[in-house]
Parts: sequence; C-alpha cells; structure tokens
Amino acid sequence: MDVSLSSAILLSLAAAAGAVLIDLVPAVWVARLLARPHLRGRALLSAVVHLPVVLPPVVTGYLLLLLFARDGALGGALHEAGIVVPFRFLGCVVAAAVVAFPFLVTSLRAALEAADPRLEGLAQTLGDTPFRAFLRVTLPLAAPGLGAGIVLAFARALGEFGATIVLAGNTPGETQTLALAVFDLLSGRGTEEEAAVLTGASVGPAAAPRVRPEWLLHRHRRRRAC
Repeated sequence: MDVSLSSAILLSLAAAAGAVLIDLVPAVWVARLLARPHLRGRALLSAVVHLPVVLPPVVTGYLLLLLFARDGALGGALHEAGIVVPFRFLGCVVAAAVVAFPFLVTSLRAALEAADPRLEGLAQTLGDTPFRAFLRVTLPLAAPGLGAGIVLAFARALGEFGATIVLAGNTPGETQTLALAVFDLLSGRGTEEEAAVLTGASVGPAAAPRVRPEWLLHRHRRRRAC
C-alpha cells in the first residue's frame, strides 16, 4: 500500500480515537443532565447538543474555523498558549469530536434514563455523595449504552469529511484523513486500485462499530433475563 494511503488510514484512526477521548467526560456530564426529567432548559440543551447532526458538516466546520481562528473566541487564547487548531492534526480531532458528540450523548442518555434512580438514592443514604453514587451505581448500569455510544461515536468520527476539510484542510500526511483521501482519488488524483483499497479499508471500520452495539445490547438483555 502507498505510504500516503496508509498514513491516511492511521491518521483517521488516531483522529477518531482522540475525538472519543475528548468527548467522553463531557458526554457523560451532558447525558446525566439530559436524563433528569425536570431539568430546566433541557429542550434547549438537547437542541444545542444535536446541532451538529442537523447542520451541514461544512457549516459546522466553518463555525469551528471562526471559533478557533487566531482572532476567534477561543483561538486567540490557544494561539498564545502555543496551541494551533486550524489546518493541523488537532483540527481533525476537534472536527471529529464535535460531529461525534451527539451520538455518544444520545446513547448514554437513553441508558441513564432506563436505570432505576432509586438505587442511586439508596447509595446516598448509605453515605455516598451524589456524584460518587452516580459513578458507583448508575454509570455501571448504563455501561452497555456507554459502550454502544463510544463505538457509534468512533464510527461517525472515522467517516467525518465536511467539517474536517474546512477546519483542518486536506494536507497529505498531516490532515488528510481516510474520507479526504478517497475524495482526492475520486477527483482523479489517484488510480482506481488506490480508490478500491481505501474504499475497502473504510468498510471494515465503519461496519464493525454498528455490529458492536447490537452485541452489547443483546448481552445486556441476556444478563437481565438471567
């Protein structure tokens, strides 16, 4: 396999993994908030969280570019700290994290809503703080939903295109992910054999995460039936 093609695959895997790591803690916190039925402003929070799902990916990328540009709301402070997001590998990670975030939150929220809240309350009566009770009782009960959300978020991050090309560009070996490499090849910048290799490389990682959630849910149902 050509070095540039293999680097695109590795870069995509690294960006998707980094995106999930960035999303994990905020997603748990947001999902916990959304799982509260009487939370004020829950509808607004849910709309904001799911905005990347309904916005065109290119628009999402443009908004991120405005945010992380040198004169942007976050970009100025980050530049002073020596952290550059646009047109760097970090831009790939950030773009993937933003578009994958709703998938992780939605899956985990459903699992948290299905957990019995009385168990967490019982743990608090035994001396746990609310946060500790959540970590020790509710979150383990929601583990199948968390696992499903992680693999779905990874799959979405792996296939991200629009936001990535706007925020990070398309530099081979630095910001050219698998999706961008396929786009280049389909634009006539490569051979049909190379396009076939990258297409095949895309199918496996994209399909496996869809099988994993089904397996996790099936396993969880079997445990509950026992």
